Amino acid sequence: MSLTSQEIDSQPQCWQYVLRQLPEYAQALPTKGERVAVIGCGTSLFMAQAYAHLREDLGHGPTDAFPASAARLHRPYDRVLALSRSGTTTEILTALGAARSSARVTTLTAVPRSPAARAADDVIILDHADERSVVQTRYPTTQLMLLLAHLGHDVDRALTDVTAALSAPLDPRLVAAEQITFLGDGWHAGLAHEAALKVREAAARWTESYPVMEYRHGPIAVASPGRAVWSLSPLPAELAARIEDTGAYLHRPELDPLAELVLAQRLAVRLAEDAGRDPDRPAHLTRSVVLS
Repeated sequence: MSLTSQEIDSQPQCWQYVLRQLPEYAQALPTKGERVAVIGCGTSLFMAQAYAHLREDLGHGPTDAFPASAARLHRPYDRVLALSRSGTTTEILTALGAARSSARVTTLTAVPRSPAARAADDVIILDHADERSVVQTRYPTTQLMLLLAHLGHDVDRALTDVTAALSAPLDPRLVAAEQITFLGDGWHAGLAHEAALKVREAAARWTESYPVMEYRHGPIAVASPGRAVWSLSPLPAELAARIEDTGAYLHRPELDPLAELVLAQRLAVRLAEDAGRDPDRPAHLTRSVVLS
């Protein structure tokens, strides 16, 4: 079994552990009413997008998510929340260098004493969820589980559904699809982007991702027989009918969106192995992007 598969399977234990630690971590996380900028790269950016959208939806305060390379931290923020598994990503460190003079900085990372940890006012270390594989799976979902719970979001269904996500047979129509488009509504859109990234990273398979209602505005043109659309959110009946009319396979959500992401992680590993690729160390990728 690949390292990635082992790490995927360990997510229920990682999630339960981080929830038990929430009281310890809470004081370092944004408080209600703060203006917050959340920064990340790749997977961390998509977790930032999910968190930022839900934080505003729940009335906790204005929250913007930025790629670290394009963070607009000259705007007035009370706190910058930096998400970085390795704590060494060049764009994160550059952004934090510009942020500390104007806002309090919290870094969530897996690596104690990393540069991003040293650059912060407050640090949360999730080393129990760190990974040996290049492709991130359990670390970002554990990080997001912490953030969702801190917002007061009900995570009980995710904790229940993840068991099914880890044991359910993979849909053969998804395994056989030559192309998959992932959809998500609201804060689920960030999870859809992450699901698509996992399949691209591990299996080098053509994937796309969009907010649900944006899919009608052009992207539906690629749908056809032999391809698939996987929505992590319930779809309006009219949109579902239009997708099915294309001949593409429509995979409707049966689990909590976070559990659906876990199922997509498993699909990514399966597709990589079927293609003879190493899911732990995909070509052209490294654990951390450090630029000279």
